[in-house]
Amino acid sequence: MENKADKQVNRVVLTGLMTGLILVSTMLIRVHVPFTQGYVHLGDAAIFMSVLIVGKKYGTFASGVGSAMADLLSGYAYYAPWTFVVKALMAYVVGFALERNPVVNEKGKLPLGEILAMFFGGLEMTVGYYIAASLMHGNWYSPLFSIPGNIGQFVVGMILATALAQALYRTPAKKYFAIKQ
Repeated sequence: MENKADKQVNRVVLTGLMTGLILVSTMLIRVHVPFTQGYVHLGDAAIFMSVLIVGKKYGTFASGVGSAMADLLSGYAYYAPWTFVVKALMAYVVGFALERNPVVNEKGKLPLGEILAMFFGGLEMTVGYYIAASLMHGNWYSPLFSIPGNIGQFVVGMILATALAQALYRTPAKKYFAIKQ
């Protein structure tokens, strides 16, 4: 039986692992978007998974730090502060929505609570990056080109995270999830 200190150590270790997973999944496959000087990636799936595995508080930390580190290491340092805030808020929104509307899912059915939480987190990310790019570029028009890419990125992230979570919920790994089904 795990005591409280062991659970805290597990949570910190998992947070470190999720931070690294977010960093790697953001950097591994990138598609550059010429209009915005940015890129789309698979990191959102890892962000969504981080909230499901380590919860709102630790998932927010892992998402902000892992995503900002990816920008720093990929030559997008000018975006790193914005990314830290936008991605941390994205994870917080997902965690907040899941806390307010706990995941209750019948076996074999889509987890609508998780999907809605991820959708709201993705909307925050899209709006957050639009505002950041508008402030950085000095106009409100050119960042409009980033919206479809950001929507596509978070939708793919939702699909991947939902499929992965559903698979892991059926294994012994389900005991490591902060958000349980």
